[in-house]
Amino acid sequence: MTDLSFACTGVRADRYAAAPTLLFRLRLTATGGDRVHAVALRCQLRIEPGRRGYRTDEAEALSDLFGERSRWGSTLQPLQFAQVSLVVPGFTGETEVDLPVPCSYDLDVAAGRYFHALRDGEVPLLLLFSGTVFAGTGGFRVEPVPWNKEASVRMPVSVWQEMTETHFPGCGWLRLPRETLDALLAYRSRHALPSWQATVASLLAAAEGGEPPAPRARLFPGVAARPAAHPVSERTAP
Repeated sequence: MTDLSFACTGVRADRYAAAPTLLFRLRLTATGGDRVHAVALRCQLRIEPGRRGYRTDEAEALSDLFGERSRWGSTLQPLQFAQVSLVVPGFTGETEVDLPVPCSYDLDVAAGRYFHALRDGEVPLLLLFSGTVFAGTGGFRVEPVPWNKEASVRMPVSVWQEMTETHFPGCGWLRLPRETLDALLAYRSRHALPSWQATVASLLAAAEGGEPPAPRARLFPGVAARPAAHPVSERTAP
């Protein structure tokens, strides 16, 4: 039987991916001397929040996930981050591959809120492996990857920040129900506001006791303004 061991040697942001993606560098070592023809690998990634310390501002930002800091002894439980698959090409002895992990910047997702709350330091991650090994000399046999195979890595918070800044420079996502989005579009059109930032700023000012801006005069008074259903240049939802 082929005995596989796993190690994660580093994490980096994929600057050329179409969507936010982290690349985990995996080292696979096979003992026994047999040729490994391929590995159909599955990996579950888990955040281990109890394995690092937190600044005061980070603790405040994490209160919606874990509650008051005094309760963290019982509430600081692992968070599911991602689950991905990868086909590892054939090798003998040892090989290294990149494991791409697509990421969400949605702050409605617990992992997204956790990463967003951190300012510096490292994120303790645990990678749990399973899957199928195709190995053998002069043929092949099919073996499972034991469920106890795992690897730990401490990802710098700066790697997550670099990834999000590459795809959403200076921005963030806000997911809204269709009815709320339609109401915002109507408000923006009614007050002739130039951007979503101006729209939200106007609503915040009104909520704090200020007056919303008066509707601006139209360039063409005889033509009714018709807001676009999905403005291309504005980011409102993932």
